[in-house]
Amino acid sequence: MSRIATRFAKLKAENRAGLVTFIMAGDPDRATSQSLLDGLPAAGADVIELGMPFTDPMADGPAIQLAGQRALAAGGTLRQTLEMVAEFRKRDAETPIILMGYYNPIYAWGAETFAADAAGAGVDGLIIVDLPPEEAQELVPHLRAVGMDFIVLTTPTSDDARLPVVLANASGFVYYVSIAGITGTASATGSAIEEAVARIRRHTDLPICVGFGIKTPDQAAQIARVAEGAVVGSAIVSALADNARPLELVAALAAGVRGARI
Repeated sequence: MSRIATRFAKLKAENRAGLVTFIMAGDPDRATSQSLLDGLPAAGADVIELGMPFTDPMADGPAIQLAGQRALAAGGTLRQTLEMVAEFRKRDAETPIILMGYYNPIYAWGAETFAADAAGAGVDGLIIVDLPPEEAQELVPHLRAVGMDFIVLTTPTSDDARLPVVLANASGFVYYVSIAGITGTASATGSAIEEAVARIRRHTDLPICVGFGIKTPDQAAQIARVAEGAVVGSAIVSALADNARPLELVAALAAGVRGARI
């Protein structure tokens, strides 16, 4: 099995959800970002999303936009992002890493070549925010060829008619974006999330992870009771920007997730 499938199988056997953490590669510089990436598993991250710095992050809120700007200003590139994953893999062969970002840099690299290079570095999957399901076939076959997952985004507007189209190419897990908006802003109500997760489950057997607007251990625990994973990004990125010990925040979030079903 892939690292992602193996990790979610392990979580299921432990009867708990996972903590999925997001950081921006190269923020605020390569060395600091690498140290944070390397420290995430020990702090409690079960799955890691690593942002690919991009000049036009249309789906991201201020915290992640600023993180991307800091990374780019420090010389961050997509190649450096793959180098960071390869460095991480020297010490951790088990924690899944998913690259999250936008399609333009991958298109410029060449989809087939990038898929091979990313897999070679130790990447397990991609979340491409601006690649609609109708266009996914220009990337997905290349990912499948090298054993990488394509994690799709679903939203509150993904109804029963739309979900089969969105989920057609999905593997690894499904990322439910719990609000209609940008990252790190509002938070959805618990009842709305529970209803949405139930709706998605009617269309897939893949694990479901919920993100956008989760900032506290209590919020993460609430998600962990109804889904297979809680995704936290902006809060961690903001803690790094504020010199507020992001790994301590990750540990607190992990404790919330791990204790949610006890």
